[in-house]
Amino acid sequence: MPAPITTLRASLASALANNNVWNTYSYPPPTITANSCIVAPADNYITPSNNTNVAISPLANLKIIMTCPMLDNQGNLAGIETMACAVFKKLATSNIVMNIGSMSAPSVLSVQSGDLLTASFDISVLTSWE
Repeated sequence: MPAPITTLRASLASALANNNVWNTYSYPPPTITANSCIVAPADNYITPSNNTNVAISPLANLKIIMTCPMLDNQGNLAGIETMACAVFKKLATSNIVMNIGSMSAPSVLSVQSGDLLTASFDISVLTSWE
């Protein structure tokens, strides 16, 4: 049975938890900080497979957003690459069946807590209407 839509983000956040390395959120937090891994809806978020049969699993599309501190160019890339490898390994070894898409190019994210380097993976998971 696929993971329900109502608990999917929390299940992914649990699979991505890496205490003392990064903070993990099952939603976009009010203040995004360095060394965070965030599970957020992607666009298109939920794609129904059939408009009249709820027994057919919908597809949930999510973004796994990674943030790390802004350092010099070499430090920025090394930090986000290390985090991306760890996140990919955690996703691949989780018990959640998913398709993991390409990682976005690193970019600068200016938020309340300061400038961060960020990149993301898109994932798709067959889920259920619960």
